[in-house]
Amino acid sequence: MKVKHIVYAILIVGVGALIAYRITENKTEKNAAADKGGKKPTAVSGMVLQPQVFADNLSLSGSLEANEQIEIRSEVSGVVESINFAEGATVSKGQVLFKVNDIELRAQLAKAKTAQSLASENERRAKLLLQKEAISQEEYDIASADFQSAKAESQLIGAQLAKTTVRAPFSGKIGLRYISKGTYVTPTTPIANLVNTAQLKITFSIPEKYAPLMKTGSQLSFTTSESKDKYFAKVYAIEPGVEVATRTLKMRAIAENPNGKLLPGTFANVSLPLDKINDALLVPTEALIPIQGGKKIFVALDGKAKEVIVETGARTDKSVRITSGLKAGDTVLTSGVMSLKEGSPVQVKIVQP
Repeated sequence: MKVKHIVYAILIVGVGALIAYRITENKTEKNAAADKGGKKPTAVSGMVLQPQVFADNLSLSGSLEANEQIEIRSEVSGVVESINFAEGATVSKGQVLFKVNDIELRAQLAKAKTAQSLASENERRAKLLLQKEAISQEEYDIASADFQSAKAESQLIGAQLAKTTVRAPFSGKIGLRYISKGTYVTPTTPIANLVNTAQLKITFSIPEKYAPLMKTGSQLSFTTSESKDKYFAKVYAIEPGVEVATRTLKMRAIAENPNGKLLPGTFANVSLPLDKINDALLVPTEALIPIQGGKKIFVALDGKAKEVIVETGARTDKSVRITSGLKAGDTVLTSGVMSLKEGSPVQVKIVQP
């Protein structure tokens, strides 16, 4: 019986050893296969970084405004006697737009001039009597003051009378009118809008970090949503301070609009040149990988992928300027980068930009 137990024990130990051996061998084979598969390089595209000439432009949003725009109103109250403009027409500076009935003011002016004439004559007589010492200086002063008051009253009514004829303060296009002949108007009654669109203003804001680079006279280009045509303008005014709420600096440029294609109120895509850089390093936008706190790029070094943290500057539709982290001659990986890790073996196909 003891021999039988010994034989069973040997068999059990042998079977267990065989099972353990096979398990160990399987793990070894899997690890070897994994190691062999991991060494296969990933096929990627890349480019050798070379300095390029780059016009650093700032892309901004702005809006077009009329060079001059007002709402026409009457300074005096009264009934509209005549309207001398057509809606949507172009008017010249000084052209009569409409006239308010002035019959009462003309009567008041005639009365005031009569009183002025009488006061003038009284002042003349008082002066003669003063020279003969027939009246006191005080009596003459009263007569003189009456004359000056009557004269001022005539001038006041004359100024009001002139305001009954409303003229265009500048040349431009007049809009829709809101009155008719016979309408009683007051200084609060809107008549029509007058807009000068021969030139248009473009108002936009830039981030405060670019403020030191700004100066009047700078040229810029812009497009509108209604057209693909490119227009040009010149900066003529810059706010003296940065807006605290937005940390931006407001600027204004002016553009010629001889054919009237540009309309006030239109949205504008502004391209403001900042500087021309002769040795800029540009990479395709798809090469950039956003990470927490910044951006990274993979470069090829000794057949392996290497992560590089970079800082970026201005960008175009397809490229981004790298301001730090890379140098000329680096091989930047441009495709297949999302699956790469630090140290991954790569097989790079160089593509000319």
